[in-house]
Amino acid sequence: PIIGPVAGHLCYQTARMIGARSVFELGSGYGYSTAWFARALRENGGGVVHHTVWDEDMSQQARGHLERLGLADLVRFHVAEAVGTLGGQPGPFDLIFNDIDKDGYPASLPVIKDKLRSGGVLIIDNMLWHARIFDPQDRSKATQGVRVFTRLITSDPDWIVTLAPVRDGVIVAYKK
Repeated sequence: PIIGPVAGHLCYQTARMIGARSVFELGSGYGYSTAWFARALRENGGGVVHHTVWDEDMSQQARGHLERLGLADLVRFHVAEAVGTLGGQPGPFDLIFNDIDKDGYPASLPVIKDKLRSGGVLIIDNMLWHARIFDPQDRSKATQGVRVFTRLITSDPDWIVTLAPVRDGVIVAYKK
Protein backbone atom coordinates (compact mmCIF):
# COMPACT_ATOMS: atom_id res chain seq x y z
CA PRO A 1 0.00 0.00 0.00
CA ILE A 2 2.70 2.51 -0.89
CA ILE A 3 3.19 4.57 -4.00
CA GLY A 4 6.84 3.67 -4.56
CA PRO A 5 9.93 5.89 -4.78
CA VAL A 6 9.37 7.29 -8.29
CA ALA A 7 5.78 8.34 -7.58
CA GLY A 8 6.90 9.57 -4.16
CA HIS A 9 9.50 11.80 -5.76
CA LEU A 10 6.85 13.08 -8.20
CA CYS A 11 4.70 14.04 -5.21
CA TYR A 12 7.64 15.74 -3.51
CA GLN A 13 8.71 17.60 -6.65
CA THR A 14 5.18 18.78 -7.41
CA ALA A 15 4.70 20.07 -3.87
CA ARG A 16 8.03 21.89 -4.05
CA MET A 17 7.31 23.39 -7.49
CA ILE A 18 4.01 24.93 -6.41
CA GLY A 19 5.31 26.02 -3.00
CA ALA A 20 2.68 23.91 -1.24
CA ARG A 21 2.01 24.67 2.42
CA SER A 22 -1.25 22.71 2.77
CA VAL A 23 -1.70 19.13 1.54
CA PHE A 24 -4.62 16.79 2.08
CA GLU A 25 -4.18 13.08 1.49
CA LEU A 26 -7.24 10.94 0.84
CA GLY A 27 -6.03 7.47 1.80
CA SER A 28 -2.61 7.91 3.39
CA GLY A 29 -1.74 4.34 4.32
CA TYR A 30 1.37 3.89 6.44
CA GLY A 31 2.63 7.41 5.74
CA TYR A 32 5.01 6.83 2.84
CA SER A 33 3.47 9.53 0.64
CA THR A 34 2.92 11.66 3.74
CA ALA A 35 6.68 11.67 4.32
CA TRP A 36 7.37 12.89 0.79
CA PHE A 37 4.82 15.71 1.17
CA ALA A 38 5.99 16.66 4.67
CA ARG A 39 9.59 16.86 3.48
CA ALA A 40 8.50 19.21 0.68
CA LEU A 41 6.48 21.37 3.08
CA ARG A 42 9.42 21.65 5.46
CA GLU A 43 11.58 22.86 2.57
CA ASN A 44 8.79 25.24 1.52
CA GLY A 45 8.87 26.89 4.96
CA GLY A 46 6.33 24.79 6.85
CA GLY A 47 2.69 23.85 6.67
CA VAL A 48 0.42 20.89 7.30
CA VAL A 49 -0.11 17.53 5.62
CA HIS A 50 -3.43 15.90 6.53
CA HIS A 51 -2.91 12.12 6.84
CA THR A 52 -6.25 10.30 6.59
CA VAL A 53 -6.96 6.60 7.06
CA TRP A 54 -9.83 4.46 8.38
CA ASP A 55 -7.68 2.31 10.66
CA GLU A 56 -6.30 3.46 14.03
CA ASP A 57 -3.47 0.91 13.96
CA MET A 58 -2.35 2.08 10.52
CA SER A 59 -2.50 5.69 11.70
CA GLN A 60 -0.35 4.86 14.75
CA GLN A 61 2.20 3.04 12.58
CA ALA A 62 2.34 6.04 10.23
CA ARG A 63 2.79 8.38 13.19
CA GLY A 64 5.72 6.26 14.40
CA HIS A 65 7.38 6.27 10.98
CA LEU A 66 6.95 10.02 10.63
CA GLU A 67 8.23 10.68 14.15
CA ARG A 68 11.38 8.66 13.39
CA LEU A 69 11.86 10.75 10.24
CA GLY A 70 11.41 13.98 12.22
CA LEU A 71 8.37 14.97 10.15
CA ALA A 72 5.40 14.30 12.48
CA ASP A 73 5.22 17.95 13.56
CA LEU A 74 4.04 18.79 10.02
CA VAL A 75 1.25 16.19 9.99
CA ARG A 76 -2.33 16.24 11.26
CA PHE A 77 -3.64 12.69 11.66
CA HIS A 78 -7.29 11.79 10.96
CA VAL A 79 -8.78 8.35 11.55
CA ALA A 80 -11.96 8.69 9.52
CA GLU A 81 -13.52 8.38 6.09
CA ALA A 82 -11.30 10.47 3.83
CA VAL A 83 -13.74 12.29 1.53
CA GLY A 84 -16.03 13.30 4.40
CA THR A 85 -13.03 14.49 6.39
CA LEU A 86 -11.82 16.60 3.45
CA GLY A 87 -15.30 18.06 3.09
CA GLY A 88 -15.25 19.10 6.75
CA GLN A 89 -11.93 20.96 6.49
CA PRO A 90 -11.83 24.71 5.88
CA GLY A 91 -9.42 24.60 2.93
CA PRO A 92 -8.55 25.57 0.35
CA PHE A 93 -5.59 23.24 -0.08
CA ASP A 94 -2.58 23.73 -2.33
CA LEU A 95 -2.33 20.04 -3.19
CA ILE A 96 -4.64 17.05 -2.76
CA PHE A 97 -3.50 13.45 -3.15
CA ASN A 98 -6.16 10.80 -3.84
CA ASP A 99 -5.49 7.11 -3.20
CA ILE A 100 -8.76 5.86 -1.70
CA ASP A 101 -10.77 2.80 -2.74
CA LYS A 102 -11.10 3.17 -6.48
CA ASP A 103 -14.89 2.80 -6.58
CA GLY A 104 -14.99 6.01 -4.50
CA TYR A 105 -12.96 8.08 -6.96
CA PRO A 106 -15.91 9.58 -8.93
CA ALA A 107 -17.78 10.78 -5.84
CA SER A 108 -14.59 12.35 -4.48
CA LEU A 109 -14.10 14.73 -7.40
CA PRO A 110 -16.71 17.40 -6.51
CA VAL A 111 -15.40 17.61 -2.93
CA ILE A 112 -11.81 17.79 -4.15
CA LYS A 113 -12.68 20.49 -6.67
CA ASP A 114 -14.37 22.53 -3.94
CA LYS A 115 -11.44 22.22 -1.51
CA LEU A 116 -8.50 22.69 -3.90
CA ARG A 117 -7.41 26.25 -4.58
CA SER A 118 -7.28 27.67 -8.06
CA GLY A 119 -3.73 26.96 -9.21
CA GLY A 120 -3.56 23.91 -6.96
CA VAL A 121 -2.66 20.39 -8.00
CA LEU A 122 -4.48 17.09 -7.64
CA ILE A 123 -2.46 13.87 -7.79
CA ILE A 124 -4.37 10.59 -8.20
CA ASP A 125 -2.73 7.18 -7.92
CA ASN A 126 -3.56 3.88 -9.66
CA MET A 127 -5.05 5.43 -12.78
CA LEU A 128 -3.89 2.56 -15.01
CA TRP A 129 -5.23 0.13 -12.39
CA HIS A 130 -2.91 -2.74 -13.27
CA ALA A 131 -4.05 -2.42 -16.92
CA ARG A 132 -7.59 -3.46 -15.92
CA ILE A 133 -8.97 -0.23 -17.39
CA PHE A 134 -8.10 -1.60 -20.84
CA ASP A 135 -9.97 -4.89 -20.33
CA PRO A 136 -13.52 -4.48 -21.70
CA GLN A 137 -14.58 -7.55 -19.72
CA ASP A 138 -13.63 -5.97 -16.40
CA ARG A 139 -16.81 -4.47 -14.95
CA SER A 140 -15.70 -4.44 -11.32
CA LYS A 141 -16.70 -1.44 -9.20
CA ALA A 142 -13.06 -0.44 -8.74
CA THR A 143 -12.26 -0.52 -12.46
CA GLN A 144 -15.48 1.33 -13.28
CA GLY A 145 -14.58 3.93 -10.65
CA VAL A 146 -11.20 4.60 -12.28
CA ARG A 147 -12.76 4.80 -15.76
CA VAL A 148 -15.56 7.15 -14.69
CA PHE A 149 -13.18 9.38 -12.72
CA THR A 150 -10.87 9.64 -15.73
CA ARG A 151 -13.77 10.65 -17.99
CA LEU A 152 -15.05 13.19 -15.46
CA ILE A 153 -11.76 14.98 -14.87
CA THR A 154 -10.55 14.94 -18.48
CA SER A 155 -13.85 16.34 -19.76
CA ASP A 156 -13.99 19.15 -17.18
CA PRO A 157 -12.57 22.40 -18.64
CA ASP A 158 -11.50 23.53 -15.15
CA TRP A 159 -8.66 20.98 -15.12
CA ILE A 160 -5.44 20.52 -17.09
CA VAL A 161 -4.74 16.80 -16.82
CA THR A 162 -1.73 14.59 -17.52
CA LEU A 163 -1.60 10.83 -17.04
CA ALA A 164 1.98 9.84 -16.26
CA PRO A 165 2.89 6.16 -16.72
CA VAL A 166 4.63 6.07 -13.34
CA ARG A 167 4.20 2.74 -11.54
CA ASP A 168 0.43 2.08 -11.76
CA GLY A 169 -0.39 5.37 -13.48
CA VAL A 170 -0.55 8.77 -11.81
CA ILE A 171 -2.76 11.63 -12.92
CA VAL A 172 -1.40 15.09 -12.17
CA ALA A 173 -4.15 17.66 -12.63
CA TYR A 174 -3.85 21.44 -12.38
CA LYS A 175 -6.99 23.28 -11.28
CA LYS A 176 -7.48 26.45 -13.32
